[in-house]
Amino acid sequence: DLQIVLVAVLALCAAAFVPIDSAEGKFKMIYAFRGRPDGAVPLEPLIRKAQTLYGTTARGGAHNDGTIFKLAPDGTESVLYSFSGSDGIGPNGLIVDRAGNFYGTAEYGGTDDDGTVFKLAPDGTLATLYTFTGGSDGADPEGVIADKVGNLYGTTQVGGAYNVGMVFKLAPDGALTTLYSFTGGSDGRYPAAGLIMDRAGNFYSTTQQGGASNYGNVFKLRPDGTLTTLYSFKGGTDGEFPLAGLVMDGDKNLYGTTNLGGIGNFGTVFKVTQRGEETVLHSFTGGDGRSPQGGVIMDKGGNLYGTAAGGGDHDVGVMYELSVDGAFSVLHSFDGKDGGAPNGSLIMGYRGKLYGTARLYGRHLGGTVFSLLRHDLAAASEDER
Repeated sequence: DLQIVLVAVLALCAAAFVPIDSAEGKFKMIYAFRGRPDGAVPLEPLIRKAQTLYGTTARGGAHNDGTIFKLAPDGTESVLYSFSGSDGIGPNGLIVDRAGNFYGTAEYGGTDDDGTVFKLAPDGTLATLYTFTGGSDGADPEGVIADKVGNLYGTTQVGGAYNVGMVFKLAPDGALTTLYSFTGGSDGRYPAAGLIMDRAGNFYSTTQQGGASNYGNVFKLRPDGTLTTLYSFKGGTDGEFPLAGLVMDGDKNLYGTTNLGGIGNFGTVFKVTQRGEETVLHSFTGGDGRSPQGGVIMDKGGNLYGTAAGGGDHDVGVMYELSVDGAFSVLHSFDGKDGGAPNGSLIMGYRGKLYGTARLYGRHLGGTVFSLLRHDLAAASEDER
């Protein structure tokens, strides 16, 4: 994604807050990135505090190495930090603690250009917590989660003992521990997504390749470092190449997407149980979307929501809903003007409103931030954008 050449970087027009209505629901393009100085190519999920959104862009900013941004309720964007290379290139996701400190990873940059883990204080001061070297400690980190005592956990896409990725723990004192190094065989290789953690401290995610048929895995990693492959994709109708992370329901079933595979080879939405049983919940056909790169989120009723990076009415991506009864609905087809190629997972806000990012296009071609209020909620009064 970071290799995409963006003409948005050269765009000089002012960004705007542009509401757009759609037949599928009340859709708003909240912000269109310009490249410099406000950022370009938003790839990762947003986070939300009250009515304010925060996120990262992989490019743009003062040095074209990416930004951390803030989006106020009135659509005003502020760059909280611009990366400059030595502190990271291509930030890919944020979490926030109660004190308002942001934590995340940069996929590249740092001393050895193998990525960093960073902390951004509320006053805008950035501290590099760890710089990856590309060896046994990994390279190209894919985001972090935190436990109650401040340890950070994440994956690297490459590096580790076999140079095909690993799972790490970063203690508050900066000490990094390898929890698991993938071997590239049946256990998978190249984890391209972050982790989720259950109450027992087990971690779950996906590898985009490897496994029994080399089409990727869903895995569980216990706190003692024991890895279990819950499911290996076969490369046919069951899906191929999961690029995103997972979401878990109350019964510990896991849900995610594959970039390819399915009936038409346009990707799938799947469910995997703790016993390793996989169910394809939806196979994309192209018209309803193709090549999902982000994962899904789940509401309290068990309905799933996500994006596909291509397909739809204009072949630049869709937002979709997959209801608990299996009904699939396209909530919005992107047309390029309102963004395109959405590949980060959505987040859910007040009254079920969905927020997300599209990495390309928009008014200034640098990607967009958008929201959608579903039809069943669109008539309700709103006290936020």
